[in-house]
Amino acid sequence: TNMINRRHIQRAKRDKLFLRGPIYFGWIRQNIADPTARLILVARGYMKMSKPPKTSLALTLKEWNSAGINDRSKRTRVLKNIDKDVDENETNLLKVALKVLQDYSCFPDKGYDIVISSNIPINSGLSSSSALVVAWVNFLLATFTNKKVTSEILSEISYRVEVTEMGGSGGKMDQYTISYGETIFLDTLNDKVITYDHELCDMIIGVSNQVKNTQGLLKKLKTNALLSIDLISKKFPKFNIHETSSFDLEKCLSELDKSIQPYFRAAIGNHRITLNAQKEFNQPSLNIKTISRLMNEHHDFLKNDLKITIPEIDKMIDIANQNGSLASKIVGSGGGGSIVCLSNDENISHNIVKEFKKIGVKEAFIANKGTGPKILINE
Repeated sequence: TNMINRRHIQRAKRDKLFLRGPIYFGWIRQNIADPTARLILVARGYMKMSKPPKTSLALTLKEWNSAGINDRSKRTRVLKNIDKDVDENETNLLKVALKVLQDYSCFPDKGYDIVISSNIPINSGLSSSSALVVAWVNFLLATFTNKKVTSEILSEISYRVEVTEMGGSGGKMDQYTISYGETIFLDTLNDKVITYDHELCDMIIGVSNQVKNTQGLLKKLKTNALLSIDLISKKFPKFNIHETSSFDLEKCLSELDKSIQPYFRAAIGNHRITLNAQKEFNQPSLNIKTISRLMNEHHDFLKNDLKITIPEIDKMIDIANQNGSLASKIVGSGGGGSIVCLSNDENISHNIVKEFKKIGVKEAFIANKGTGPKILINE
């Protein structure tokens, strides 16, 4: 009896504690039906009430009793539910982000009614999934942590969510470009980012009717490119893709099977194009003609060596070039998706959009320059 009375006294004291706002633990027990949700709320309450606030908590009888979970078997089921909340095979990007953000002391402790809307064409090579992940991570960090949300941390976490945790085959450019909201050069060896604010020309987007196979194509391209580079590195120990003087392209190609020669040729060519584009962007004034030439060369590798275009994409490229585009290329992983065209004449830009619509493309528009992720609060 004395033991029971002491427990009632202790529980009464705990009921006077608050989570965030005037929510008693007793209210949680009476109004939150799901025991897993009760325990999470109570545990996070205790973590926040600690001085200083804790980012982790070892469960004791105090937390279990505050959550009203007194049966041992119920406790076991609750722990299993927490463990499987985000399992290793999870494919929902939003849930995976919640799991990753725990490593950054981000623990959502209240609910929101969230509506997701977008004007970015989905599954079209325009980074719609990356945009969603960046926006979601930005919201969670800004709402549930005191961290200063920088472009660097936002891109790092978003890449981890979409590629590292999900086992994706993509690179880092989508997450980093969206997070910074500017034209960037990303050194993938050290994740160093250089931003540019040049005056750019129009970018016209044409979306094909063919849904792309992002992961399948990317995996094939990445695997074969890395394989070819690895084979050449073993054959020629002095080979360094970053130093063109360290190898002879034709000699390297002759050492490779014909089936993977195109992947090596494209890897070397696209790396050279990237460095030449960086040199141009480093100039005080951007020469659009130079960038256009490099962009067309890049598309040639994608079409002729990597063969990631389809007839509809090829037709769109031809129409854009015939109507005055300075440069046109497929974007994304290929096999469908979209193209982007450059124009420094407003009339030409609108005419290309009109011609795209004539042949029945899924969407066509002139892109607007973004400024990166924002949180707008409507009072």
